[in-house]
Amino acid sequence: MPAPINLSRFDLVSLRLYVVTVDAGSLTVGADRFGISLAAASKRIAELESHLGCPLLLRSKKGVTPTAAGQTFLRHAIGLTAGLEQLALAMDDYQRGASGHLRIWANPSAFCDFLPRVLADYTAQHPGVMIDLEECFSEEAARAVIRGAAELAVFADNTSTDGLQTVVCEVDELVVVHPVGHPLTREARVPLEELLDHDIVGMSRSTSLMRQLASGAGAGKRPLKVRVQVRNFDAMARMVAAGMGVGIMPRAAALPLAGALGLRVTHIRGMRTERALFLAMRDRTALSAAARAFVDLVEQRMAARDELGQETSPV
Repeated sequence: MPAPINLSRFDLVSLRLYVVTVDAGSLTVGADRFGISLAAASKRIAELESHLGCPLLLRSKKGVTPTAAGQTFLRHAIGLTAGLEQLALAMDDYQRGASGHLRIWANPSAFCDFLPRVLADYTAQHPGVMIDLEECFSEEAARAVIRGAAELAVFADNTSTDGLQTVVCEVDELVVVHPVGHPLTREARVPLEELLDHDIVGMSRSTSLMRQLASGAGAGKRPLKVRVQVRNFDAMARMVAAGMGVGIMPRAAALPLAGALGLRVTHIRGMRTERALFLAMRDRTALSAAARAFVDLVEQRMAARDELGQETSPV
């Protein structure tokens, strides 16, 4: 009969390294992100496997993937490291006189309109809470919550939500942004097939927005003519203003940028343009008081919007 596992032999550094390595799919990348040598990282993982009496990673030329035991270990390691990181953040905030800490990772769409409006109300109600925001693509935001780097994430609706609890926090529409005098100006609602005739200034092809656009184009068996790839909507609008192509972005982002740069905003027809944002968490019952208050506020705002929509809708 195998000896029981000695809990005192686990250390936080190795647990965090394992989580980062699996997330990266590479021990080399995991070691680099963690700031240690590959040899030191390999030794730590080997010691974990020796202590547990089973392999945690399958190694190949393409990288590493967790074994069945490694998947189980990963799930619990994420919970432990996330809890300890939240503990450290909370104690640090209390040392600085804060009454709580709210950490959110969100995609660029969330920063256009949703987060500024909601956080303005939130800070008015909870002035002592420290707020830490990180802008990233949707998939990164989802992974940040899964691995415990953030309590909450905001991302687009075509992002994987495995292992997460979600609520809809915003609904917007994709529109096309183009210079005044561009051929698309003739249309009140640009047909997708006409839009695809033009060069596009877009985000990385792996982003949720570009996947939604690619899905629409794929249905019509047309390729996307992506000429320039950028990381945010401000850069996209400036490239459009410089004549590099047309941009597709949420209406909330398009209106202020178009106004500032003298661009036109036009609706699109022939594809799904509705774009919902999700507010995601691992376990609502385990959220900090600061995060629970934020989720409650978001749900109250969405409920109020739904009631207003019903009241103003035609009979």
